[in-house]
Amino acid sequence: MNNNLLILDGISKSFPGVKALDRVSFEVKEGSIHALVGENGAGKSTLIKILAGIYQPDEGTITLAGEKVRFKTPYESLCKGISVVHQELKLSEPLSIAENIFLGNLIYKGIRVDWKSMRKKARELLDKFGMSIDVNEPVINLSVAQKQMIEICKAVNHNCRLLIMDEPSATLTEKEQKIMFETVRKLRANGITIIYISHRLEEIFDLADNVTVLRDGKCIGTVPVKDIDKRTLISMMVGRELVNEYPKEKFEVGETVLEVRNLCRKGVLKNISFKVRKGELVGIAGLVGSGRTELARAILGIDKIDSGEVLLYGKPIKFSNFRAAISSGFGLVPESRKTQGLVQILSVRNNICMASMEKVLSPSGLVSKRKEKEYSNEYVKKLDISTPSIETEVQYLSGGNQQKVVVAKWLLKGSDIIFLDEPTRGIDVGAKREIYLLINDLIRQGKVVIMISSELPEILGMSDRILVMHEGELKGELTREEATQEKILELCV
Repeated sequence: MNNNLLILDGISKSFPGVKALDRVSFEVKEGSIHALVGENGAGKSTLIKILAGIYQPDEGTITLAGEKVRFKTPYESLCKGISVVHQELKLSEPLSIAENIFLGNLIYKGIRVDWKSMRKKARELLDKFGMSIDVNEPVINLSVAQKQMIEICKAVNHNCRLLIMDEPSATLTEKEQKIMFETVRKLRANGITIIYISHRLEEIFDLADNVTVLRDGKCIGTVPVKDIDKRTLISMMVGRELVNEYPKEKFEVGETVLEVRNLCRKGVLKNISFKVRKGELVGIAGLVGSGRTELARAILGIDKIDSGEVLLYGKPIKFSNFRAAISSGFGLVPESRKTQGLVQILSVRNNICMASMEKVLSPSGLVSKRKEKEYSNEYVKKLDISTPSIETEVQYLSGGNQQKVVVAKWLLKGSDIIFLDEPTRGIDVGAKREIYLLINDLIRQGKVVIMISSELPEILGMSDRILVMHEGELKGELTREEATQEKILELCV
């Protein structure tokens, strides 16, 4: 008996200059959690958009529950029971929970909207997933994890039978992740089939029944998760064996470059002191909300400091804004590259050069396109940025290549002290290793690197010293030799 809910056969899709999918074929069993993995640019997003009705395939067939389908619009896909929970959630935040759950799917009593029935059904859905929030609460007041649960409730309310989850854990705390995993298992127990996309391979082994690997637009294979190990899965994804996932290099430690003394910001940071020396990578660990990003923002003049001081080579500095920090040799690869690090609708060339206008001005004071091209081509080559052209809008690049563009911007600027806030969030294992090698190169060049990360293996694998934060306080400092996951977690909580 064939128990496949979804069969993809020979799916291909091309865009100008690139073949995103090349005869992709695989099957998804009904009532299973089916993982979809691959490097950035492997074709996962294109495939999701085809299933969601945003794109139409150039060739190939899709069979859903025994019926051949071709979706011309997202609405057609939704009507057939396919829902997508995107990494960037699609909720109307000023509206209530109940209004969001029934958005586009209102219940009527005669010609009037039946608010009573909708609130009752919304309450039943929330109870089903153990959420005790008032259904009249505006979505804007919810945590990221709660918003994600509302997206899932909305999908279930649309009679969803195939739920596609795109990087659902990327912005969640460890506690929130556990709740989300339990929800995913409940959905499977209720007969909903799930396609689960994640770069965190530990999740794949924890949750999924089967896994399909895409590489360069081709389907490399589908295997039961119980029959594969992490090393083999990585090899399938990148097409080679990654000998060392964290290629940490040891450099000679030199003078103190940056020192922070008793830094305070009311309600956010409490008496934080630490030093960073040339030749070392300092990692900052802590749970989401521990004040890690706020610490970087305070040092860089983005947020106001109430007391304390920052010293650069032993001399006190205080930045009135981020522009002043940039002028003093600081750079920031921010937590959200999409909203804070890049201008998505501008080209690779524009994004690389935007912080270095003084370098690309002609004698007449106008921007020299020739200079922009020279610098952009230089850094695209240096960082091996995969892009059809330096004129390509950065929104069309994969996550890993977008991250490299952000780093290129600060390298061109000549930043000597670079804060990397979640530098590998949402990028694949192969691109992660390239970022780590790039970090080694920065330190080799004499740059100072401070890395903020939620991924403990990354912090342990790449840091020389680890600062651990909890609720705005520095709870401890660990050397590379003494640090363990257990010790960091103990300080985190």
